[in-house]
Amino acid sequence: MSPELPPDVSTLTIPQLLAQRAALTPQAVGLRHKEFGIWNETTYAAYLQRVREVAAGLWALGVRRGDKVAIIAENIPAWVFMEVGAQALGAVSVGVYQSSVASEVRYVVDHTDAVVVLAEDEEQVDKLLEHRADLGRVRKVIYEDARGMSKHAHDDWFMSFNDLLELGHRQGSDIFEREAAQGGADEVCHFSLTSGTTGLPKAAMLSHRNLLFMGQALGKVEGFRAGSDYLSFLPMAWIGEQMMTVAVALANGITVNFPESTETAMQDLVEIGPHFMFAPPRVWEGIQSQMFIRMQESYGLNRAVYRRLLKWSTDAADASLSGRRPGVLADLKRKVAYWGLTRPLLDQLGLLRLTHAYTGGAALGPDVFRFYHGLGVNLKQIYGQTENIGIAYVHRDGDVRFDTVGKPLPGGECRITEEGEIVSRSPAVCQGYYKKPEATAETLRGGWLHSGDAGRLTPDGHLQVIDRLSDVMRSARGEQFSPQYIENRLKFSPYIKEAVVLGDGREEVTAMLNVDPLTVGQWAEKRQLAFSTYMDLSSKPEVAELIAGEVQVANGRLEPHERIRRFVLLYKLLDADDEELTRTGKVRRKTVGERYAPLTEALYDGSRVRHVEAVFKYQDGQEQRVTATVQVHDVPGEGAAPSPAQSPAPRAPVGA
Repeated sequence: MSPELPPDVSTLTIPQLLAQRAALTPQAVGLRHKEFGIWNETTYAAYLQRVREVAAGLWALGVRRGDKVAIIAENIPAWVFMEVGAQALGAVSVGVYQSSVASEVRYVVDHTDAVVVLAEDEEQVDKLLEHRADLGRVRKVIYEDARGMSKHAHDDWFMSFNDLLELGHRQGSDIFEREAAQGGADEVCHFSLTSGTTGLPKAAMLSHRNLLFMGQALGKVEGFRAGSDYLSFLPMAWIGEQMMTVAVALANGITVNFPESTETAMQDLVEIGPHFMFAPPRVWEGIQSQMFIRMQESYGLNRAVYRRLLKWSTDAADASLSGRRPGVLADLKRKVAYWGLTRPLLDQLGLLRLTHAYTGGAALGPDVFRFYHGLGVNLKQIYGQTENIGIAYVHRDGDVRFDTVGKPLPGGECRITEEGEIVSRSPAVCQGYYKKPEATAETLRGGWLHSGDAGRLTPDGHLQVIDRLSDVMRSARGEQFSPQYIENRLKFSPYIKEAVVLGDGREEVTAMLNVDPLTVGQWAEKRQLAFSTYMDLSSKPEVAELIAGEVQVANGRLEPHERIRRFVLLYKLLDADDEELTRTGKVRRKTVGERYAPLTEALYDGSRVRHVEAVFKYQDGQEQRVTATVQVHDVPGEGAAPSPAQSPAPRAPVGA
């Protein structure tokens, strides 16, 4: 292949693009992975060689064009080697969340007709073994980590990843060259599972063009430089990580860094100091909360200096975000704040080299946005779906707004239907859902992707997202409201981790809330409130008083008919393993409504307290049943400011 990249890389397949990058810059670093404390580099030449070996090994196992190859693993180089190697043969890679329970793994592998599965380690292999009888199409399970696998040494169903590479090495490299040359940009190459908020996840059929068009379009907007570093730590099965680790990285020559583990990702972030980063709001909020907790444990003088310098930074950011130039004094204060606080803080966090940062999947609170822009982090909101490769809209530099998700990427179009639905089209829109013709016809109509989300366009073309159309509720008086909009305003509080708003057909809006065990736990410890478990913490009257103040603050941002009148603090965190959340963290409203029906009744029948049977499931499959006492709390006033004792401390250094 020619070493020169075409002007439009979306005319290539992903394996073809990798081959051209390896020919153009063979010694450039494509991947970096931390193992046993050491960062190991993989050049594009070595990247291509591994993919060639995987492709040839899969060919020897009988994988052919159109077959499906599933992958269940953490973010490791073997994932991309397997994915791109399968795609080189014209096969389709399938991402499976590594946090999935055995039944979820069985569903995805069976539904997508996978014939080979890469399962990273013994934990993932055990999930397949539990349903082996139901996975008749699977011919081979390949494991990357050999620890604990010796007991399967005589089982032909299993093969190590190293043995696959050796098998491929013996086959020769001509298999990759021959098969990859036959691929076309519009062929389906990857299945990405939708979140499944209303039912079983669907497998969105993504083509090479879909992925590379989005990656190239974002690169045009942001001007990414080849060799820039990106940290890949979100689940590779999620479209958010596919779009960065595969699409953006290969389209723009980005170096992808894999942390040692999910648990060490934030520490590894500090070591790498990436140039750009993508994370959902919970990650950005978590970093901010950790900084605040460390600062609260510092001396009083340090806290005072921190708050003053941060205020100077956020004041300057406010001017920039509103399109104004900071005055001479404000600019001087910002420089003092930069050298006195911002630069050392960014260096400690690993964000000093960060030029582009993104968040998506849910709304991020304006205070959090101000905080990061005050630090000089170029944080932007993005919006997209699995069906259009995760990013279809993004803020431009100098045009970042808290209440929008930006404008369409180049080559994309957006309009709002008469029903208020966001519809879009671009070369990034997928080809539909695997084995779901009815759902495909419903979602893709007339060349337009129907998002199912309600939204509106501002006069200058920014998109505002309101909620899922199907989730929009109407009160008993006929007043329409968006539960997701209200939930996001509640979750702007650093003390509220999750919220489920109720009120469809009711006189009042109410909510079931999860407190954040990290920030609320620290708040309780500062006040010498002893607690042992999450249930114990969430049942404290003082915690309920704190959260009531936070709900008041949220009510102040809402219209009168949207305001929360009563709430309960759930006795356990909503959990994806209990099917209360999707693997991407979205609430399954139907499941939550059924499971916590007694609490819904209590919110509307005038009860002050409700005793419910709580079921706790453990990783070993055992269950514990206990009686939980849940208090129902009224929200005093409507939008009134909380008392000083209730005032949410994390906001003090942000907006003081």
